[in-house]
Amino acid sequence: MEFKDYYKIMGVPRDASQDDIKKAYRRLARKYHPDVSKEANAEARFKEIGEAYAVLRDPEKRASYDQLGTNWQAGQEFRPPPDWDAGFEFSGAPFTDAGASAYSDFFESLFGGGFGGGTRSRRHAGFRARGEDHHAKVVVDIEDAYRGAARTITLQSPQVDDAGHVSVKRRNLKVSIPKGVKQGQRIRLAGQGSPGIGDGPAGDLYLEIALDTHELYTVVDRDVYLEVPLTPWESALGAKIKVPTPAGPVDLAVPKGTANGGKLRLKGRGIPGTPPGDLYVVVKLTLPPADNEAARALYRRMEKELAYNPRRKLGV
Repeated sequence: MEFKDYYKIMGVPRDASQDDIKKAYRRLARKYHPDVSKEANAEARFKEIGEAYAVLRDPEKRASYDQLGTNWQAGQEFRPPPDWDAGFEFSGAPFTDAGASAYSDFFESLFGGGFGGGTRSRRHAGFRARGEDHHAKVVVDIEDAYRGAARTITLQSPQVDDAGHVSVKRRNLKVSIPKGVKQGQRIRLAGQGSPGIGDGPAGDLYLEIALDTHELYTVVDRDVYLEVPLTPWESALGAKIKVPTPAGPVDLAVPKGTANGGKLRLKGRGIPGTPPGDLYVVVKLTLPPADNEAARALYRRMEKELAYNPRRKLGV
């Protein structure tokens, strides 16, 4: 998938005001509208301009798009960085456009049902109005999902100044991460959304939990997977070994004849919950290196005495 430079498509600088973007769209839309344009690529350009404008006209979408940075070039092979949208605070449900499927794969990879998911919550009753709910994604460690944690997080929200320029405002918020949170779970913080109008109540803030990648563990729902290397003799003869878990090391009995790729289940050692998940140790059989004469002599002895042919079933 190729990166799309929406500013280049619109012919405006990255610091263009919202009014400048609107003027550029009107000019380009008239030039490339398929019903009136004589340009050979009018229909494709009109669609491309519409897609760029759908992002840049919306301060929330524009601010999140700007998070990708200025190092990408149009046409470069592109994949969204993991959790690129973490920490951005949005009101309502800005990225649930009904027509998102009409846009490019690039657009959909960024905005196709991403942030939010709630509905606009403002309710008018005279001069009272409840504030809008806000939504943000936060990334937490797997260890926090096991034990719970108190964290100070930094949230970013787009702001438009009087000149129509978009900037990012940051605020710090202390939150409690409850024990047993899992990927995609939402935490509600009452009264942390937009302030109400008049004496109306403030909206709420919903934090969507994303588990950070870990060098040892992979998480699927509440189950945790850990790849553990074994020696040939541990695999063949069985052994008792120590393995790490996010809650601390535990003893594991390896049965005799455990094969490479086999899974050993530690019941209830996954992410806490009702019921808790399990932790699966995935066996990776390793071979000691033949990097000295003694080791090579041992391998030659095994070759002669074991009469082992792993390709016997291939019939060759």
